Amino acid sequence: MASLSAMRSRPNYRRLLQAQAGVVIVVTLLGLGVGGQKVAMSAATGGLVCLLPNLFFVWRLGLLGNRRQASRFVSSFYRAEAGKLGLTVALFALVFVSVPPSNLAFFFGAYVAVHFMHWLAPWLLRG
Repeated sequence: MASLSAMRSRPNYRRLLQAQAGVVIVVTLLGLGVGGQKVAMSAATGGLVCLLPNLFFVWRLGLLGNRRQASRFVSSFYRAEAGKLGLTVALFALVFVSVPPSNLAFFFGAYVAVHFMHWLAPWLLRG
């Protein structure tokens, strides 16, 4: 069993996910102000295409729950990453087939903005 101090020093993935959700909201509101409802929808779908697979990854890996044994953690990591990649591809396909973005700049801009939140991970994942 992991020591109490090791459990306390675990990264806080909730903060990273909350920051990514905040970026989705900010870019969506920016799109609403700049180009109206269609542009805001493009920004929201672009941000969600990045955020939802990240949520899946963290959920599948079990990082929001208890620690696991190292060997189970590694196998869970690979399965979670494969699922995240598959979900990203599926969401891109779903968006472009069912709700084509009216503004590709905001769609991909929101996707990239949410994705770049990982650069802030060292600060966001601290206790």
